Amino acid sequence: MTIPEPDRRHGGRPHAIWRGLLVSVRSAAEARDALAGGAAIIDVKEPSRGPLGAGDADVAAAVAAVAAGIVPWTLACGELRAAAAAQVVASVIAAGAPPPAAAKAGPAGLTARAWGPAFGEFARGLPAGVEPIAVAYADWRQTEAPDPLAIIDAVASAGCRTLLFDTGDKSGPGLLAAELATDAARWIVAARRAGLVVAAAGRLTAGDIPRAISLGAHVVALRGAVCRGGRTGVVERKLVRAVATLISTTLEPDGFADPLSHSGARA
Repeated sequence: MTIPEPDRRHGGRPHAIWRGLLVSVRSAAEARDALAGGAAIIDVKEPSRGPLGAGDADVAAAVAAVAAGIVPWTLACGELRAAAAAQVVASVIAAGAPPPAAAKAGPAGLTARAWGPAFGEFARGLPAGVEPIAVAYADWRQTEAPDPLAIIDAVASAGCRTLLFDTGDKSGPGLLAAELATDAARWIVAARRAGLVVAAAGRLTAGDIPRAISLGAHVVALRGAVCRGGRTGVVERKLVRAVATLISTTLEPDGFADPLSHSGARA
């Protein structure tokens, strides 16, 4: 069985092509090194403020000045439970940045019932043309977030096109660590079956990349693995280049893998 490429349209507008390596950066200098190393997407995030910590508006605007027009750039906006999550994008635009391609906020502290309205409010608060990206935490019990399967169902029925699998506790196991790997594989395959564009993050290592892609991830999102000194360190160009090369040689010719063609990826 071959899973078709997801619909590339969102809300009547062309859907950004999410594919390859996303690098989360916290400065314009890091953005330049990530681009030079071959990153396909630049994400602005402040790791000291949580798994999806929002960076300062002036920092995000400086990163946008480096990345915009070269690759898509995106914003982390914190957690959905913070009423001002969608205002992060507005503040960055007010600081002089062009609108990002997409923005995301995490589900920590929300029940499955509360997640849908919170995500809907976040999406409606974004400027026109900015795609809302849904997030599911693999360590959902520890972060008091909804079961990822519930988010997959809600996202697919709401017409959202992109789902990021991440971890909320950056001191805990990674997305594909032994403690989470079986469930993560099941969730990624379920998201692909629902026709979603899938991004995989959450303390992934270079060794996790072939597995993430074989399961069907279109995007591999990294920070710690491409930083000198870990997640709170500094993005290093040669580490980005090594990972970008690995991803380009692992992706199948059409740009994404069919997870059901790999025996280890069956739900």
